[in-house]
Amino acid sequence: MSERLESLAEALWRAEREQSPIPPLTDEHPDLSVQDAYHIQLVNVKRRVAAGDRVVGHKIGLTSKPMQVQLGVGQPDFGHLFHSMWFESGSAVDFPLMQPKVEPEIAFILAEDLVGPGVDLHRVLAATRAVVPAIEVIDSRIADWRIRLVDTVADNASAGCFVLGNLPTAIASVDLETVGGVLRLNGEIVQTGAGAAVMGHPAKAVAWLANTLTELGTPLRAGHVVLSGAVSAAVPIRPGDRVQLSFGPLGSVEFVWAKGEGSD
Repeated sequence: MSERLESLAEALWRAEREQSPIPPLTDEHPDLSVQDAYHIQLVNVKRRVAAGDRVVGHKIGLTSKPMQVQLGVGQPDFGHLFHSMWFESGSAVDFPLMQPKVEPEIAFILAEDLVGPGVDLHRVLAATRAVVPAIEVIDSRIADWRIRLVDTVADNASAGCFVLGNLPTAIASVDLETVGGVLRLNGEIVQTGAGAAVMGHPAKAVAWLANTLTELGTPLRAGHVVLSGAVSAAVPIRPGDRVQLSFGPLGSVEFVWAKGEGSD
């Protein structure tokens, strides 16, 4: 690990701790590669674990064609989920956030390890204990969301926190391609979307993640939560906002963003 990557990881770590966004890493370091960005991400994953947190799963980003086109990429990215980020439906979320947005997603709870290569949609479905509706709260340590691919990957795929529904649904009892979500902000519908918005089927995104992580030597494990990707565009929120997501037969999930320490 080069001193430069260590220094950039430290800058992101400090930005989160001090709740003070920093300029894009790519402004001063346009030559950073995606591989470099994942190295930076992993430096701070190790920091979190050393501080007593634990990895409980992963999140997948950039699963829609419009977002891939916007950032000029042809595949998703991923970040790590930690126990400290996990909230149950109905919570007053007091997680410190700087410039949060919410996304409606389908979360997979794994019953078995998913080890590639060759993991496909059918293998994912067979290895899934249940699915639940999820609201991912994305956030960025990069000022004004001026991110390129390398910036978001280094910044743990712009992870904030996440809220899971309380009603696990067996994978065989729902069509994840056609199931639809309705996102409400303070009672008003702000986004809608179906599972097919995520790479044609959200299990395809989980398969991509399983194969990618296997190549890196950190395969998905039984019990992990996987946020499979947003079914619609993200919506900014402010302290005090109530966010509700209804996902048809998957049930619903909601939270209120309580003003966490350091939040605006």
